Amino acid sequence: MARDLAPVSQGLVISMNTPNKIMLKSIVRSSANISRYAALLWMFSFLFALRVLGQAVQRWWPQPFLPPFHAFQGSTLPYWLLLSFQLVILFIMVRLAWRMRCGALVPGFRAGKVLLWTGCIYMVGSLGRIIIGATLPEAPAWFSTWIPAAFHVVLAAFVLTLGLFHQRESCRRQATL
Repeated sequence: MARDLAPVSQGLVISMNTPNKIMLKSIVRSSANISRYAALLWMFSFLFALRVLGQAVQRWWPQPFLPPFHAFQGSTLPYWLLLSFQLVILFIMVRLAWRMRCGALVPGFRAGKVLLWTGCIYMVGSLGRIIIGATLPEAPAWFSTWIPAAFHVVLAAFVLTLGLFHQRESCRRQATL
């Protein structure tokens, strides 16, 4: 009996008997999916970090190869406040990506549902902002600041990816129980 058991990462032990090989395949597939979700979260975090860094560089050490500082500013918030919010958002993004990569982020169906709805609304609003800015010349300046608008799409994609992880992986977990 003891020789039929094989250790799996993170302290799981599964039986290598024929009926349980399906369970092993499910765990391996789930691990691969989680790695893909984590890679996407890291990519979105990196892109957002570049945006934050680019604006900070233009604020304190302007570079000719970057857009001007005001091109990064999509609102009337003072920069110190905007930067504070951006750093908090970036911290949360990196923490979630790290927790997912380490397997410490437990998927929940309800969380997935809320995140997917929130992400969809956020994405539609972000894309709507871009479309209005591109098609209406008389639209207020907020609609035509392309850098912030594009990075709201990145943030919405982060939320959608996180929602998909929660929803799909919680369903997969329920199916293997």
